[in-house]
Amino acid sequence: MNRLTVPPKLKAMNRGTGIGLMVLGIVLVVVGAIMRFAVSAKTSGFDIHQAGVILLLVGIAVFVVSLIVFAVGGRSRSTTRTDVRETPSGQERTEQRDDWSTP
Repeated sequence: MNRLTVPPKLKAMNRGTGIGLMVLGIVLVVVGAIMRFAVSAKTSGFDIHQAGVILLLVGIAVFVVSLIVFAVGGRSRSTTRTDVRETPSGQERTEQRDDWSTP
């Protein structure tokens, strides 16, 4: 008797995750640009322009990561298993297909 072990299903990142990260990156870039270039307030102890630069850089990094997740999340994976068993009435063939594609 041939026993096949089924690996646990892995939850793959999907394109929706990439789009959500992309939107977050764009929002961070916009807020950072406004803080850096459009705000003229002077504060003591907190440099609003430096915070804007930090948000700009983090937003760009998140956007690049989202592009990678978006590209990788679109790939689909499938596995087909065939199991042939001897039964009293003859051979019994069972096929199992697992599709791990993104919704």
